This record gives sequence, C-alpha cells and structure tokens, in this order.
Amino acid sequence: MYYKEYGDTNNPFMMFIHGGGVGGWMWDQQVQYFTNYYCVVPELMSQSSFSIEQSARELLQLIEEKANGKPIIVIGFSLGAQIAIQMLSINPSLIDFTIINSALVLPSPVLEWMLPPLIRLTFPLIKNKTFAKLQAKSLYIDDHYFERYYRESSAISVNTLVRVLQENMSFTIPSGFRKAQGKILITVGNKEKSIMKKSAIELVRSHPNSNGVLLTNIGHGVSLAKPAFFNHFVENWIQKGHLPEGIEIQ
Repeated sequence: MYYKEYGDTNNPFMMFIHGGGVGGWMWDQQVQYFTNYYCVVPELMSQSSFSIEQSARELLQLIEEKANGKPIIVIGFSLGAQIAIQMLSINPSLIDFTIINSALVLPSPVLEWMLPPLIRLTFPLIKNKTFAKLQAKSLYIDDHYFERYYRESSAISVNTLVRVLQENMSFTIPSGFRKAQGKILITVGNKEKSIMKKSAIELVRSHPNSNGVLLTNIGHGVSLAKPAFFNHFVENWIQKGHLPEGIEIQ
C-alpha cells in the first residue's frame, strides 16, 4: 500500500486514514500541525478487490514495521474509520489511541441490494463537474482541493466504486471490537444523517471504555470543515484526556 511519511521517526506514531471519495490529501492540515509526531498517511487501494478487512491487515502490518514500540495513534474518517474499527478488532492490544470519526456500522440490506444497479445507472454523473461540486461541498472540500478531488473521483472505475460502497454500506461492528485495550474516541457531527448518529451511539455502547461526542454544527467531515478545531481536540484528548466540545454520547 502506498503511503506518505512526515516528521521525525523517533516521535510517537500517528496514522491518518482517509475516507472514500477522497485521498490522503484530506489530512494535509493535520500533518502540518502535528509536527511533533511521526505521521503516516496511507492511500487506500483503488481496486475492484478492495476490502475493509484486507486494508486493516495491511495497515496493521505497516504500523508494526514503523512504530518500533512508540505510542500509536490512529485517526480514521468515514471509510477510514471503519478500517480503524476493523484494525482494533484484529489486534486489540496494538493501538494506544483511536479516533473514529463518522463511521457507519448499521447497514441497510435493501439499499445494499439496490446499490450496484443504481451506481451503474448514475455513474456518468461522477464526471459531471456540477454534480462533483455538490458532492465536494457536502464533504467540505474547498476550491483549493476541488480539482484534485474531481480528477481522482473521475478516474475511479465503476467496479471499484461499487466494491468500495458495498464494503462501506455492509460494515458492522466486528465481535473483537469490544476487546480493544487502548483509548477510543468516537465522534459524529450533529448535522450528519440520523443513521450516522445512531451508528456512533451503537459504537459507544459496544465498547465499555470508549467515549463518544456529538459535535455541534458539523456535518460529514469535521477535519476539513474545521481543521483548527479538529487539531486542538485531537491534541487535547491524546495529551490530557479532554473530550471535544459537544454533547457526550451515552
């Protein structure tokens, strides 16, 4: 798996896992901020054989090769958050701090069944710039990153898109998740779809030592929408155990 490295390899290890439809560039403002960490930003495989479990196993192997006994922090968004959950389930003792942002864990069998023909029918819209701008806006992708987002999304094949979306929409909490030994913070925006908020509640209830926060005035993509806020709450949670501003999920 291709990845980029930033910072001093002697510092605590921090991995950022991007969501579907975007790339490692979504974390640019995080790696610029966390200069006292050794940051690793993978690019998820854009192949029709993509799977959450296989990606999780590859990233765990990468961590074991790179972390060398240092504290390990993993931060995932959306699809990347699902991969982080899978990583915790496969190896419950490896990761010290995990931030799970906007992870879907409540699948819809009917929607999953309808997905392949629907995606194939609407696939030409991906190359439509007006449609792409609407999608980018919903993810808080600004003009600086739009052309890159548009170029990468236009290059994806229909089979790859179907596979990624099937993995995303069929994901459920693995049985090993509750055995994770590190600290876990689960966040979701209060402007996100109800199923995303219900997923966050389910995650908090599935792990006895996790904390969850409903972030105020945020949709899907807090790290892009409010990077300074995101950076500060990540730092404060890791270093001091402080939860971000918002409503704690019980």
